[in-house]
Amino acid sequence: MATKDLEWERSKISNQDMNLLKRLGFTKKKDALRFPHEESYPSPPMEYRVSFVDHLIRGLSPPIHEFLRGLLFVYGLQLHQLTPNSILHVSIFITLCECFLGVQPNWALWKRIFCLRRNGSHGVAYNIGGVVICVRSDVDYFDVKFPDSVQGWRKRWLYVHEESSDSMEYNIAPFDGKTKILRRRSWDAEATEEEKLATEALMTRIRELQSTRGKELSGIQITTYFLRIRVQPLQARKNPLWMYAGDEDVERLSTDLSAKDLEKLIRRISKLSKKDTVPSSCKVKPFCSANPLPEGHLVLSSLPPLPEGGEVEERAVVTDDNQGASRPESGVGGSQKSVASLEKENETEVTSSTRSSLPAASPKGKRKRDETIDSGASKADTSRAEKTAPNAGEKTLDLYDAALISSDDEEEDAPIDETARTSTSRTLVVSEARPDGDETSPPQQNPEHPTPAPFMKELIRFGTQFIGYRDYAGKLEEKLAEANRRADALATELEQSETARMKAEAKAATVEDLQKRLDDAKRALEENVAQHSAREEEILGRLESQSRRFVRRTHQEYELENPEDDELLDALSLLEIHGTEARNGLAEAEAGLSRLFPYFFKKKEEPAVFIDLAKCFTSNEDLGLQLRQEGLKVGVEGTMALIAESQQHVDWSRVGNTGEIETKKWQSLIKAAKPSSKKILATLGYKPAPAPSSSKPEVK
Repeated sequence: MATKDLEWERSKISNQDMNLLKRLGFTKKKDALRFPHEESYPSPPMEYRVSFVDHLIRGLSPPIHEFLRGLLFVYGLQLHQLTPNSILHVSIFITLCECFLGVQPNWALWKRIFCLRRNGSHGVAYNIGGVVICVRSDVDYFDVKFPDSVQGWRKRWLYVHEESSDSMEYNIAPFDGKTKILRRRSWDAEATEEEKLATEALMTRIRELQSTRGKELSGIQITTYFLRIRVQPLQARKNPLWMYAGDEDVERLSTDLSAKDLEKLIRRISKLSKKDTVPSSCKVKPFCSANPLPEGHLVLSSLPPLPEGGEVEERAVVTDDNQGASRPESGVGGSQKSVASLEKENETEVTSSTRSSLPAASPKGKRKRDETIDSGASKADTSRAEKTAPNAGEKTLDLYDAALISSDDEEEDAPIDETARTSTSRTLVVSEARPDGDETSPPQQNPEHPTPAPFMKELIRFGTQFIGYRDYAGKLEEKLAEANRRADALATELEQSETARMKAEAKAATVEDLQKRLDDAKRALEENVAQHSAREEEILGRLESQSRRFVRRTHQEYELENPEDDELLDALSLLEIHGTEARNGLAEAEAGLSRLFPYFFKKKEEPAVFIDLAKCFTSNEDLGLQLRQEGLKVGVEGTMALIAESQQHVDWSRVGNTGEIETKKWQSLIKAAKPSSKKILATLGYKPAPAPSSSKPEVK
């Protein structure tokens, strides 16, 4: 089957996907995920790998669990080469081991249950999602009810953070979208007899969990459980799931999902229809802090090999021509097919039965295959190899080429993959000697085709490693160039910052001077405010004093109709009222004094200034006495004129001697004269107001 490298397209993660990732808690951890921008081909930053939204919702979360890292190493795969349902298989297996079997994820048990096959359709083997994890045909395992296809999952790619350790070999391989998928022995690796014996109790328990009446456990129940507790099985965790502590567990990514959201998520990753009921709980109570492991429970530990343990024989490449693909080679048009053209195609994964059509592999070291089958090559490939092999008659032979073409002549087993552990970009197939302990006859050597010297194998191995390191060094050079550009930018910013710092230091004295001046201004302002407050209090006191004096003089107190709620302003308003009253009184006083002035001061001119006018009336002289004397003089003169007119005889000498008249007699005379005086005054046109007569006339 031909290999089809699907073209990467720009990631199309919708708002609905973003909201789902947010509800599931993936965006809560800083830098755990990064989303591509406009790039149409993945270019993950340092320490990031390419994954998919459908991987995350099926239990994947950075940093990646040790068991999954081991699987990727042993199978020689990258994350983007596994389908979403394959990721869910691993999640269910880890949850099964930790929650229902009470053991760590067990590599030996995994090999008894699962194997791998190529994924493709219409005679094409994919590279993106090109490997499917499936259940062996002879194993009774949980029916997970996978969907027949996951629509559009290849478009929803993103970057997940893979924490680096001190050794680069400890991490999963960096992303390389052009690395071809090579079928390896580990894809069909079986458990050894010792491993089968050690895991037989676990297999028995799995059968019991499936078949116990009334307590049947299903793959959907296991999936629902790990989605409901919000702990990702494929995330590196401090504690196994049998120590899950409920809502307060430190491994939880988010709070509980609503029943509606959980049901929608389950239906999305399975083929349950709307008519099917989504289980709300497991019929078998899982192990957790509330249901701890029994006392004396044996916790088995068996993990797949990791890169730091060195190469393993199971990683040997069987073939790279995709003989293990799901469909025979036919109908391949040779044109590149984009991801968009595959949206309506099935993944060709295992459906509800999840069974593999591949035959179970024989135990290691006991396979008896012909050279063509062992090498993983087709007959056509074998014939092509025979055509390109050197003729028997040639006397010279390049040792490097001889090492490549003589592997089938030297040993029976398939060649070992010597790919550099730090790179997945290239794979060179070479042969190695059979491991110790395998019984076999020494290979027959052709004298005309000498076997290459042992040091040539070392040279080939070094060359292979050099290729891997060279590719990795090329990537490092690109990242180093990027780092240099960033360093230059940072240097420029640092220079600018240094210039700004020097300017700031140069202005430090000015700043101190300004600060001192500001402090002085603040103190002056405070003193000014204090003086102003004291002045306001003094003014207020004086205004109140003037108001009290005015009230005492006028005997009239005023109240403000609309006070300002300010003592100074209210006192000033009262003073204005008092001033208005004073001005009106002064005007009236001036008018009255002006009218009285001619009567009291006949020979003086009226002063122009009011204060001078007022002083005329405030002298020590009795102005009323003078006026009365003037009036008395007029009256005496008038009386004498009337007596003379009447031609009566009057002894004027006696009239002038008023001292002999007694007061009482004087009063009686005045009283007797009043009727006659009224007539005289009436004749003169004057009607005086009634008033009591005074006693003796005031004669000066």
